[in-house]
Amino acid sequence: MSEQINSSRGFRILISAAALVIVIAGVSLAQSVVVLFLVSFFLALLGTPPVLWLKEKHIPSVFAVLIVMAGMIVILLLIGVQIGTSFSSFSDDLPLLQSRIREQVSGLIVMLQGKGIVVQESFFLDYVNPETIMKLTADLLTGLSSVLSDLVLILLTVAFILLEVSSFPLKLRAVLGDPKQKFPQFTKFANDMKRYMVIKTLISLATGILIAFWLYILGVDYPILWGFLAFLLNYIPNIGSIVAAIPAVILAVIQLGIGSALLVAAGYMAVNFVIGNIVEPRLMGRKLKLSTLVVFLSLIFWGGLLGLVGAILSIPLTMTLKFAFESNESTKWIAVLLGSEKMDEVSAPIRWKKKVK
Repeated sequence: MSEQINSSRGFRILISAAALVIVIAGVSLAQSVVVLFLVSFFLALLGTPPVLWLKEKHIPSVFAVLIVMAGMIVILLLIGVQIGTSFSSFSDDLPLLQSRIREQVSGLIVMLQGKGIVVQESFFLDYVNPETIMKLTADLLTGLSSVLSDLVLILLTVAFILLEVSSFPLKLRAVLGDPKQKFPQFTKFANDMKRYMVIKTLISLATGILIAFWLYILGVDYPILWGFLAFLLNYIPNIGSIVAAIPAVILAVIQLGIGSALLVAAGYMAVNFVIGNIVEPRLMGRKLKLSTLVVFLSLIFWGGLLGLVGAILSIPLTMTLKFAFESNESTKWIAVLLGSEKMDEVSAPIRWKKKVK
């Protein structure tokens, strides 16, 4: 009998694994649609607090959503014009920047050879090639602009989501047949997710503004572009702020020299240290309750599956999965593995159900 139970359990695990592979393949094939929905949902989370605040002021839902959407459109247009102008100039100057990088690499090789250090030029071209980094930066921003090319469809989706925000609990209660049904766990999760996204956006915005201002003071070209990149990549845990600093530091080396590049790097380190270690923990309050390893692996997984948008939203997506696993007794053990809690800190014990015939 125990062999039959083990065989049945193994078969269920095999079926679940196969279903997971099919779902991942489907998401990968429908990447453009999934990314569009995720960006819309992200913007809707940011727009929900002002919509609910306006409704508390006795403004009808339709007008509240229209006011918030008008504000979003104005902000996106202002940012888009500034970023688009900077990115266009950067793309036009990229061939010139690449040629100057080659000249500096050749000068560095000559200097090292004069000091008796023999370095092959292929080493810099193949392994330590700043030219490639600048090209990758341009490709990254181009990929983002392709996502925003569907801006009208994204904004329409956001508007419809915001219109459904207040009525969704009522519809869910109607489906369950209990008009007084409450959803404390789901409400807590939704509030935590909304709080995380709003605070993370404000923190990332502050990071981008400070970086842009610092680069403007130092005289680095395209400060708005690098500030926007710092804002965007600040959503990516662990490595986002480091990646955002690399192209600006390389440009400072080319344009202003080693001394100014060190000042640029110091500015990035200071801003990210203060905001990441002092400001953000105080505003966030509660921890994400995700293991450090899970945060890193989720960045790789979602980034590989959905590209830049997946990397930016890797934490909210993983938090959503953790909540889904916590809601089911049979999958609660997966939520424990994803979480940062120790086994003796888990509030509810995991009960493994055995079928006995």
